[in-house]
Amino acid sequence: MNKTERVQFICETLDTLYPNPPIPLEHNNVFSLLIATVLSAQCTDKRVNVITPVLFKKYRDVHEFAKADVEEVKDIIKSCGLSGSKSKAIVALSKSIVEKFNGEVPGNFKELETLSGVGHKTASVVMSQGFNVQAFPVDTHIHRLAKRWKLSNGKSVEQTEEDLKKVFKKETWNLRHLQIIYFGREYCPARGHDIKTCPICNKI
Repeated sequence: MNKTERVQFICETLDTLYPNPPIPLEHNNVFSLLIATVLSAQCTDKRVNVITPVLFKKYRDVHEFAKADVEEVKDIIKSCGLSGSKSKAIVALSKSIVEKFNGEVPGNFKELETLSGVGHKTASVVMSQGFNVQAFPVDTHIHRLAKRWKLSNGKSVEQTEEDLKKVFKKETWNLRHLQIIYFGREYCPARGHDIKTCPICNKI
């Protein structure tokens, strides 16, 4: 297969397996998605989905988070790791949203990335899944599979993002991002990957 054929086969396989992939992080609005995404750094989505209902039961909206005690937030989120830095970021970004953006999560990359604890990947997730703007957040699964599928050299997540944006049509970026995550978890793990049983790796 040449690269064009590889990409077509990958798209067809992903569309067959995951025609309507759900958003992994459970949320009720853009702000709760932002908080969940910050918590997801070096933590499983499953663990985050256990923590966020507890967190939002205590702090119901951005205004309450902005007034929250950092240590109390830290205690609630401690099981997801990096709780010290995440709790500080959550309170700080909430204050910024209240003070600078009238309590509304900004809907563009530049302003999102000014918030505490929000890097390009987190902003990409929020833009993609919260505002339905085509973006291509690259997590460990996507970074790994892009290299395995020879769609990127895999030297950095930034380069992987650029490479994938070139090979997939822009109107499909949000869909492909989710499909590749689910495929990586189910068929193409970092360890114990069996090429013979992988629907994509055994064909390309």
